[in-house]
Amino acid sequence: MKRKISLFLVILLMTSAFLFGCGTSEPESEETGGEEEVIKIGVFEPFTGANAAGGALEKEGIELAHELYPEVLGKQVEVVYVDNKSDKVEAANAARNLVDKEQVAVVLGSWGSSFSMAAGPIYQEAQVPAIGTSCTNPLVTLGNEYYFRVCFIDSFQGVVMANYAYNEAGAEKIAIIQEISNDYSVALSQIFQNEFIELTGDENAIVSVSNYNTGDQDFTAQLTSIKELGADAIFAPGNFTESALLMKQAKELGIDIPFLGADTWETPEVIDIGGDAVEGAVFSTFFDSAVPLTDETTVFLDAYKAKYGEDKEPAAVTALAYDAYILALDAIERAGSTEGPAIRDALAATENFPGAAGIVTLDENGDAVKSAIIKTIENGEFTYKSTVEPF
Repeated sequence: MKRKISLFLVILLMTSAFLFGCGTSEPESEETGGEEEVIKIGVFEPFTGANAAGGALEKEGIELAHELYPEVLGKQVEVVYVDNKSDKVEAANAARNLVDKEQVAVVLGSWGSSFSMAAGPIYQEAQVPAIGTSCTNPLVTLGNEYYFRVCFIDSFQGVVMANYAYNEAGAEKIAIIQEISNDYSVALSQIFQNEFIELTGDENAIVSVSNYNTGDQDFTAQLTSIKELGADAIFAPGNFTESALLMKQAKELGIDIPFLGADTWETPEVIDIGGDAVEGAVFSTFFDSAVPLTDETTVFLDAYKAKYGEDKEPAAVTALAYDAYILALDAIERAGSTEGPAIRDALAATENFPGAAGIVTLDENGDAVKSAIIKTIENGEFTYKSTVEPF
């Protein structure tokens, strides 16, 4: 009897050991295998809220790039999208989600400098590199060694538009209407104002600076005050919806002077909302398909037409978002690693990278040194006017 019990215990112990060994090794193997096979790239964009249309345009570019280039370092790329909800607080929450929960290698985004600025310290602290798509405020990258961008900055864009106003439009007096709750609009307005005063040599060249808040729909007070000031043009960089309403209401009030803006105007909503009132508006932007810049431009345009149809033209921010994705992959390849500091160093060393929206060379602040495109709205379409090279 004792011998039978002993034999039973030995068998029981051996069976338990075998089961225990199987139970601990399988999950470890699965977890390790998952880490080896997938490299995560995070995307934080405004997919809802006031800036949702901009987020949607940039997502188009990232999705297209991911379809063309789905691997890096021999591993599959998984793109993780989070919604910053067009809100600074939500942008910080979205950033925290990407670095803490999703543990992405690189982050792309965002449309809207305010959202990028809110998320920047989180990426820096976590040592996760971020590549801005169309966030043009100089403060996005300034002092943050982990934030880069593929677009030009407002200190260039503001000067470009001031020079256009003075040299091309022949304006001597300008009224500014800015979106006071938007860091992008405020900074760009100030840069434009400083440059225009210097160009004219007239400290009174800016006849007024009016404010509105994101989400406002009635601009009667601002426009009425401008009507009698003798302005030759209105500079109004801001979100696409409010800008379109502003131009529409100006026409209804009989204000028949040119409107000048910046890159946020290149969204279909400007034309859909503004209608005939936006005809002749002029703005600066990043890209035009009529002016191919690199071999990658052709790759991008061919793929875009195949996916979205021959009649649809890609927005400039769609091309920029595409470039942010392929630059991220290039940096990971050059780093030979998914470690944040290694990718950061590779990004900082970027020179003459051929993107769809032009050659990308990053300066000491992580900003792209690139040309600007001037466009107008003509017959209900965004139409190329000229290219302005970096000063």
